[in-house]
Order: sequence, then structure tokens, then C-alpha cells
Amino acid sequence: MVDVIDYDAAVAHVIAAARDRRPFILTALAVHGVMTGVSSRTHNARLNAFDVVTPDGQPVRWALNLLHGAGLRDWVSGPDLTLRVLRRAAAEALPVYLYGSTAPTVERLADSLTEAVPRLRIAGAEPSKFRPARPGEPAQIAERINRSGARLVLVGLGCPRQEAFVHAMRPLLSMPLLAVGAAFDYHAGRLTPAPLPMQRYGLAWLWRLTREPRRLWRRYLLLGPGYLARLAAQKTRLWTPVAPEPAYRPPEPPPV
Repeated sequence: MVDVIDYDAAVAHVIAAARDRRPFILTALAVHGVMTGVSSRTHNARLNAFDVVTPDGQPVRWALNLLHGAGLRDWVSGPDLTLRVLRRAAAEALPVYLYGSTAPTVERLADSLTEAVPRLRIAGAEPSKFRPARPGEPAQIAERINRSGARLVLVGLGCPRQEAFVHAMRPLLSMPLLAVGAAFDYHAGRLTPAPLPMQRYGLAWLWRLTREPRRLWRRYLLLGPGYLARLAAQKTRLWTPVAPEPAYRPPEPPPV
């Protein structure tokens, strides 16, 4: 489900797809995203159809190193990957489209990104509608993105909505779509990243929990122990995950 990959390789894949005008989807998964895939075969199949899934956070990096001897020296977070991709996109004059979150957040995000990456060209920005797509709506969204002249799309809808969206949009757009989740809120100034020492020791979840306890307590206090239990079971060969067919197409309309 999660690839052994670093920042440089992830950026190279995205920019190559943008240059070549070909479909490409990427997501950055932390523990919550991994466990969402474990608990749902539908979503697991969707994730296995992604071109790249990066390890977002120390616990996911540790798992890859422990189980597969990956030798990864760093995790690949959505917010950091976003900036690295945008710097390359700006250097190569590849316009970017922003899709997701609320209208105020997207507006602040666009201003923040153009300030952080001065040569960046934002071709368009569109907030989420926070509902399932209506018949024909994904094609309409794809048409707006294509008309904008964008060469890559950043999507911030939250997990697992954003993965469902980019997976459904892949056949409609000949460009990379990056599901970067909280990167929208971080770069718009709505969230503050955990201090680097907490990130290094795998405690970014605790930082988030102290700031949004009512919204996040179930995610971290229930999914976290489940993640560790499955990690231990896989390491001791008491449990072996089975990947579903990556060609699976979910019947439900994607969230927009």
C-alpha cells in the first residue's frame, strides 16, 4: 500500500508526469490513512491503484524499515512534499490548480503559496462542495481544470475523501493529482505543524490531538493501537495483509 520512496523521487515522478501530460495520482498516508485502507477493502483497492503512496510520518517510515528493510532515512509528508513540488513546478512554468477545502481557506492558501514560491503560477482554485458528485459532475470539474491550463492539481479534501476523488478523476485528467490533505490548512495558516523533535519521535499525532481533541480523539486513540497491533502481528507473521485487485472501481460517486 505504501511505497518505499523519498522526497526527491516523489517530486521527480510528479514533475515527469506533469511534463509528459499523463495521468498520475499520489497520496501521502499517515497512520490514519493506512488504517482506513486496512479497515475497508474498497478503499484498500483504491489505494493500491495509486501510482505513488508516500510514507507520511515516522510511524509509517518505521514500519517500512522494520517489515521490509526499506532503509528510509526520512518520511515524506504532504505539506513538505507540496512545497517541493511547487518549487519545481514554478521553475518549469507548470501551472497548478487547487481543489478542496473551503473558499476562505483556498483563497488564503493561494496567497500563501504565491508568497512562498514567487514564480508559481496558480491556474485556478475551487473549494469543495462537501457532498457526493452528481451525474456528470466529475467530467465538468475535469473540464474546468483543463480549461485553466493547469499541468498539475493539488487536492485537499481530507482522508479518505481526497483519495476517492483523485482516483475517480484519474481517467479524466492527463496530469498529476496530489492528495495532500492537511497541507491546505498548514500552508493557509489554519494549522501549525508539530515541533520537529515531536515529529522525529513519532509524536506529531499528539500535537494534533491537543489542538483538536474533540474531532481527533477517536482517530488517534483507537486507530493508533490498532496500527501497532497489526504491525506486531505482521512482524511475527501472525497476520499477512492481502492486497485486493488494484483495478477495482468503486461504484459510489466520489466526494466533491
